[in-house]
Formats: sequence, C-alpha cells, structure tokens
Amino acid sequence: MAQLTSVYRTAGLRARPGLLARIDLPRRIVFLAAASMVAIVALLLAFIAWQGIQLFVKDGVSVGTIVSPTWNPLADKGPQFGLLPFILGTIYVTAVALLISAPLSIGLALFLSEVAPNWAKAIVQPALEIFVGIPSVVWGWLGITVLVPFLADTFHGPVVVSLPIVGQVFSMPGFLTGFSWLAGSLVLSVMVLPTITSVSYDAFRAVPQELRTGSLALGTTRWQTIRHLLIPAALSGVLTAVVLGMTRAAGEALAVQMVIGNSPTLPASITQPVTTLTSQITLDMGNTVFGEPWQDALWTMSLVLLLISITSVVLVRVINKRRLAS
Repeated sequence: MAQLTSVYRTAGLRARPGLLARIDLPRRIVFLAAASMVAIVALLLAFIAWQGIQLFVKDGVSVGTIVSPTWNPLADKGPQFGLLPFILGTIYVTAVALLISAPLSIGLALFLSEVAPNWAKAIVQPALEIFVGIPSVVWGWLGITVLVPFLADTFHGPVVVSLPIVGQVFSMPGFLTGFSWLAGSLVLSVMVLPTITSVSYDAFRAVPQELRTGSLALGTTRWQTIRHLLIPAALSGVLTAVVLGMTRAAGEALAVQMVIGNSPTLPASITQPVTTLTSQITLDMGNTVFGEPWQDALWTMSLVLLLISITSVVLVRVINKRRLAS
C-alpha cells in the first residue's frame, strides 16, 4: 500500500504539459508553411489555366486554330492566332540544345565524380557555380556580338556535305544574318550545361561506394564499372537532370530572343530564323491590352508552355517507375 502511495505521489509531481506544448506550435507552423506553398502553386496553375482558355471560351477562337502556321493578330479580315510556329520553334531550339549539352554535361559529371583529382574538382566546381550566376542578358549579348557574326561570316554560303563516290549527301542554305535556330540552341546549350552537370554529379555520387569497390574487386576496369554499374544505377537522377535542363531551356526568354531572329514562320533548316513561345510573349506583351484576344492568345502560349513542362516531368516519372518495376 505504501509503495502504491509513493507511485501516485511521484506521478503527481511530474510537470503537466503547458498550453504551447499541447498546441505543438512548431509542427503547426511547418504544416501551415507546407500547405501554403501547395496552395500557392495550385492557385498559380489554376490562374494560368483559366486565362489560357479564355481565347476559346470568351473570344470564340476554335481550338484547331492554334495549330495553324499563321500568326497575324492585326489582320484586317480578322486576327489569326496560329501558335504552331512558336510551339515547334520551342521544341526545335530546346531539342538541339539538349543534344549538344546533355552528352557534355553527363560526361563532365562522370569526370568530376569518378576520374578528376581533387585539384581539378576545386577548379571546375566553382567555375560551374559562376556559370549559373551569369545573367541571361550577358549570354544573349555574347551571342549577338560573337556567335551571330561568326555564323554569318563563316557559313554565309550553302553548306554541302558530299562523299567521293556517293556525291552530294546533304545540303542546307547558309546563314544570311547569323540570327538563327542554331544560334539560339548554342546559347541555350551553354546556359543549361551547369544545371545538368550539377544534378547528374549528385546522382552519380549518390551511388554507394561499396558497389564501386565490389565491382573493381571482381576485376572490372573503371570504364566497365561506369558503363555497367554506375550509369544504370544513377539513370533516374540523370534523366531528372536532363528534364530540369529542358525546362530551363524551354522557359528561357531574353537570351534566346536576342539571337534567334524572332521570325513567326516555320523554319526550313537550322540556319534560318525562328521564334519560341517565351520570345513571342516578351515581344508582344507590351503591345496588348488586358482582356483583348491578342493578350488572351499570349496567355494560351503560357498555358501551352506549362503543359510542355508538366508533360516532360510526368513522362520521366513514368519511365523511372517502369524501369524500377522491371
């Protein structure tokens, strides 16, 4: 009986949780911050989607009109809002930029992760951080002053590829002014290289060191370990890096706008001017009035660009899930 009384007295001496402890204020603050970020993103997506469909809902433009190759919002017989040149221009410029940048970025990430000595890492990694911090207008200005004149002067005539026995294999017109699809892709490839490299490097370093050691202990070479072990293990992270670079390239406006020529037509070759969704939005947004069909068409461009980014992210996630399931 005395022991039970002692236990009850000890329990009564314990401090009762105060009001703040019962409320658990830190957890509620963190939850509120996370919920607010989700709400902000959802509101932004809803706003862009609502403004993007006004061209069809309010202005009566048919959905099939946006796949027309004609863009003339000031036509006398009625405005024409064909978005096909901008959609294809965005895809073309981004695709060529990734074809140039992705192999270089992944190779550089492999070099830093598996081959480079410490002194090389100490030089390259800060340089990549500096590359990320360079403003877009600087890249665009370098493109105008260096790249565009170089293309116009060096490849002004037709580009012809021929073989001794077969003859002419490939030909395309030369650069008239240097402002072209290729110029935009080259500038973008340099701009997205640090992003793809950094994320790919983190993906390679996330592979456990024990896997590398075990592979080398079995007698494989460094290249065999990289090819058959490291790259397959880090493939999902590398794909994520490429998608981040793609969205970065597709959303770039100023640097691309300064070098691509901004011609709202379908290009016949990589040497001709082209325009993108972001470039046309920045060019036209100062000439429109809120609520008119022209500005509604710009909102539709924003919605299309958002759908391209979301589709790419979802596609990579599906590929990664199927790869892990298999």
